[in-house]
Amino acid sequence: MAGQVTAVSRNEGYSFSKPNRDSIRLLTGLGVEGDVHAGETIRHQFRMTYEPNLPNLRQVHLMQEELFDELAFKGFQVSAGQLGENITTRGVELLGLPTGALLRLGEHAVLEVTGLRNPCSKINDFRKGLLSEVFAMDPSSGEFTFKSGVMAVVRCGGIVRPDDPIRVESPPPPHRPLERV
Repeated sequence: MAGQVTAVSRNEGYSFSKPNRDSIRLLTGLGVEGDVHAGETIRHQFRMTYEPNLPNLRQVHLMQEELFDELAFKGFQVSAGQLGENITTRGVELLGLPTGALLRLGEHAVLEVTGLRNPCSKINDFRKGLLSEVFAMDPSSGEFTFKSGVMAVVRCGGIVRPDDPIRVESPPPPHRPLERV
């Protein structure tokens, strides 16, 4: 599976959306340089209050641009960075990757996928009704569907820019499906 980076974003402070940038620098074991969520331990604002020493499995947030196409069809205008992602992609089925898949971005950067982003209620503050479009329960199976991207850790740092290629490497079997992190 091959794809492309369509946008990169970071924000120094806590806010729902992240401004797009010309490039971002990924730092091994930390995340996006200058981003509020970078660090060895958890940086998620809510979870830091009760689990401050957990390893940061949410260093980099990736989201598939195809979701924006789906949302536009349903009347929601959303663009890169607005849902808080660091890297927006096209042509990679992020939600179908197994835990531990490696994403090679550009010349040097390597991310390891750790799990699904758990959408929060702030999505409805951004666009009323949007949460139900990115988080839903399948009535037939009772399983939840999470569409708001995946989380990853930086295994090899480097500069990432829009239009960089993305190459996917699956871990050895047996593959574990993604779970919320």
